This record gives sequence, structure tokens and C-alpha cells, in this order.
Amino acid sequence: MIDTLFPQSDRARALQASLERFMEAEVLPAEPVVEAQLRGDRWAVPTVIDELKVKARAKGLWNLFLPGDHGGAGLTNLEYAPMAEVMGAVPFAPEVFNCSAPDTGNMEVLARYGSPAQQERWLTPLLAGEIRSGFAMTEPDVASSDATNIAGSIVRDGDEYVLNARKWFTSGAGHPRCELFIFMGKSDPSNPDRHIQQSMVLVPRDTPGVRVERMLPVFGYDDAPHGHGEVTFTDVRVPVANLLLGEGRGFEIAQGRLGPGRIHHCMRLIGLAERAHGAMCRRLLRRVAFGKPLAEQSVWRQRVAETRLAIDQTRLLVLNAAHRMDVAGNKGARAEIAMIKLATPRMACDVIDLAMQAHGAAGLTDDLGLAYAYATARFLRIADGPDEVHGDQLGRMELGRHRGAR
Repeated sequence: MIDTLFPQSDRARALQASLERFMEAEVLPAEPVVEAQLRGDRWAVPTVIDELKVKARAKGLWNLFLPGDHGGAGLTNLEYAPMAEVMGAVPFAPEVFNCSAPDTGNMEVLARYGSPAQQERWLTPLLAGEIRSGFAMTEPDVASSDATNIAGSIVRDGDEYVLNARKWFTSGAGHPRCELFIFMGKSDPSNPDRHIQQSMVLVPRDTPGVRVERMLPVFGYDDAPHGHGEVTFTDVRVPVANLLLGEGRGFEIAQGRLGPGRIHHCMRLIGLAERAHGAMCRRLLRRVAFGKPLAEQSVWRQRVAETRLAIDQTRLLVLNAAHRMDVAGNKGARAEIAMIKLATPRMACDVIDLAMQAHGAAGLTDDLGLAYAYATARFLRIADGPDEVHGDQLGRMELGRHRGAR
């Protein structure tokens, strides 16, 4: 049905089939290996991931998210969305295919807005998977859900910018290969137009004054070796040539960056919810309580039905948003993007929560990965804009459609 409503090209179907085979044969068996290697050193890249990256690239399963003009797979948002779902079933899988956040968003920023020199210096090694990056936007001292609140300072001093800020939840800051931060701050804080006060600057990780203060766990999970860091920038000096696009263009870049990223997050969450749903069904079929399998108890059959409905409904919403982005652009798909950012994390939280319930006490442990999956889904009700922001935006757009109508 989905392929009828949202047709895929032959090439996209072939890539997805290849991806699914690779996940089954290579990635899923590597899960316990990754876990074991991370127990040895939380902040070192498991060697098995590097081995998988070599294999994935050899099969052409690389940079699937990016249009072809910079060496990506050249897929549309609609074509990439089901592949993101496939990868989303395993938390570390996107990195295997060089499709993990925040690098995907940062690569898109460099591809769309970077100068040739910036692309050569940073985009090329990111596309090759040789380095990682972080996105330094959110700040603990302001409501960062309103990007115009960002208070980090960008002051020009001759041929340099001087940066000062305290950032946090800078995803990727803990990765040992993180070599670049994209920093958002205010270069013209007194400008009466709040949307052109901000700029974005490329900051090499090893620049004096850049300090990762701590890693921030989410429900106790540190998300190693990737992590979410609190990072301070103290009198950090970078060349003026490190400015992206132009002074006052930071808010514009941020809006352009976040649209595709929300599609990626949402499709990956559907993959996570599907995996939890499957684990729940298998548990219900084999677990006996009060003389019969849980699957024969009507309350659980109803829950299985409701979660099936929720996953499939949300998938269609996401595919529709991806299609809308392809035909109308990110700005034209604002309503659809807001819908999926509201619906998908909520759905995933509900499905994973029921999967945990079906597994009883075991579902709350780290043995099954469900608790970590729930933490991931719950985090995404805040990351890339909280529910309230997307709900307000969607409500205003919907009311606007009816304003003046009789």
C-alpha cells in the first residue's frame, strides 16, 4: 500500500533491499559486540563499528541522506525515509552508514551554505566518515526553544571573531573523532529584527578556549561514545572566513537545517517503535500467566491492535511530510513537519512503554534495550523543538486557514 501511495524508484527499492540485508546479516549480530566493547571504554569507538563502516561503504550504503551533488546517494526525502526507518531499529546503525546525527544536519549545512574552502576543509572528511562534528546551539540559561533567545556572543575583532558562550546538549561532543562545532550566537544583538541578530561560525574542536565541561546523561544513559555535552567557549578566536553564509544568517541556516533532521529523527523512531512492537508480540505469545499465554488475554490483544494502528498511521504522516518537502520545499512543508514532530515521539513513547509493560520487570532493565529506546523517544519530545513549539506553530497555521471564513 505504501509503495502505491508514495511510489519509490527502482534504484531506491534496490538500495533499501540491500540495506535490509546488510542490517540482518551484519548490524544485528554486531549488537552484543558493540555493547561488550563499550563496556571496555565508554568513549572509544567500538572497532566493530569501523569494520562495519568499511563493509557498508563498499556496498554503496553510504551517505544515503544526502543529494548526489556532493557525493551522496541522490535520494529524495521520500526515498530516504524508509531507509532511515530500517537504520533506526539499532541505535548505532546510522553511524555505520554515515547517516547519524548531528553529522547529517551539519553536512547538509556545509553542502547548502558552506564556501568551497569550508566544504573542502570540513565537508569532505565528514562525507568520508573520517571525522565527527557537533552542533552548538542550545544554551542552559535561555529558553532555546525560541532560537532568537540564543545569547552566545560573536564579536568581530579585525580578521577574527571572538566567541563566548555556555552551550549544552551539544550532541556529538563526546565522540573521540569530533573535530568541528557549528556554533550559533549573536553577532548583532541590538538589531531590531530578532531574526537577523544571529550568525553561525565553524569552530575547530581544538581551538583554545573550547572546553567540554561534562557529558549530560538522559535518564542515566550517556549515549557513548557520541554523547551530549556541556561545552564552554571562552574568548575563542576563529578567522572571519569561518563564518557561514554571512552575518545575520544564523536563524535562516538553523531553520533550513532542522527540517530534514526532523524527518530523519521521526523515521528512525518508527524503526525503534517497530522493533519494540515485535518484541512485545513475541513476548505475549510465549509468556504464560494465570494459565494461558498473555496473547490470549483480550487486554493485550487490544494493545497490540492499537499500537499497530499508531505505528502505521504515523509512518504515513512521515512519508507524507517527506513527499511534501520534496515537492514544496522545507518552508512549504512546515505544517507537515510540525505534525510528525508532535506525533512520532509520542507514538514511540507509547509503543515502547507498552512493550516494557509486556516484559514486566525485565522491560525496565538494560537487558532488552527497551528502557534506552524509551529514553531516546522521550528525549525527542524536546530535542529539535519541544512539543509545545510545534503544537503552537501547527495551531496558528491551522487557524490561519480558517481566518476570514464564514
